[in-house]
Amino acid sequence: MPRVRFVARVVALAAVVLVGVGACALDPQGDGSGAVAPAPVGVTERASGASATPAPARTTGPATVRTATPRPSRTATPKPSATPRPTGASVAYTGCPQGDQQRGVEAYLARLGGFGTVTVDGKQSAADCAAIKRFQRRYGISPAEGRAGPTTYDVARRLATTDVRRCRAGSGLTFCVDLTRQTVWAMRGGTVVVKPTVTRTGMAGYATPAGTYSVGGRNLREWSNPYEVWLPYWQQFNGGIGFHETTTYLHNGAIGSHGCVNLLHADAVRLWELGRIGTRVVVLGRRPGT
Repeated sequence: MPRVRFVARVVALAAVVLVGVGACALDPQGDGSGAVAPAPVGVTERASGASATPAPARTTGPATVRTATPRPSRTATPKPSATPRPTGASVAYTGCPQGDQQRGVEAYLARLGGFGTVTVDGKQSAADCAAIKRFQRRYGISPAEGRAGPTTYDVARRLATTDVRRCRAGSGLTFCVDLTRQTVWAMRGGTVVVKPTVTRTGMAGYATPAGTYSVGGRNLREWSNPYEVWLPYWQQFNGGIGFHETTTYLHNGAIGSHGCVNLLHADAVRLWELGRIGTRVVVLGRRPGT
């Protein structure tokens, strides 16, 4: 009998313990409805694995990602835009002064040839400037700065309009003098051997007479008694008149010689090299103002 009572007490105690455990499981902050409170966050996370330390991933080597090679897009090649043409003052060539006889000088230089490319448009250019400078240096025009002024125009006009056929040249060498245009050239057998060049003949009161003559005397340096000056490359053809290198600026139109045919240095040398005693000399026309 005592044994049966002991067993009954143990069973009763176990029931009390079970009922107490169940009560403690309720959320003390619950609403008293007896609903089961949500499990603690840690329990939920462990169950879902959301905050669990991730297990090392199984790798079998780097995965190859295939990406399509981009094709070049078809874009039209832009056409170069036209370079705007300068207008107005920007087309003027400022590296060389332009004279008031620009177009006339261009026209005569183009007609003469031999001084470079010239555009006959009345506008200075680098090529025009270079050609005019060469022309000025060749014929002793100072300053030789490429400006198409009155002297350059006058010299170019005289040279370009000289008609070499007017000289009655013989079969041998002939020195020809055009008093009207103030030019000199040489011919042999009807062929020009020295192109027309500039000269300055007798001024008013000392006009060089026209006619046909021959060289009668030559001297590298001839002393002029009346004027007390040396006359380089002297070639006499009519009394005290002859060819020689000028002793003053040849293009000073206000003065002239006392009858002689004045020449630039290079031209005096060239005629000296060609001339001989007896060389034919033809003087034609008349110097303006004499």
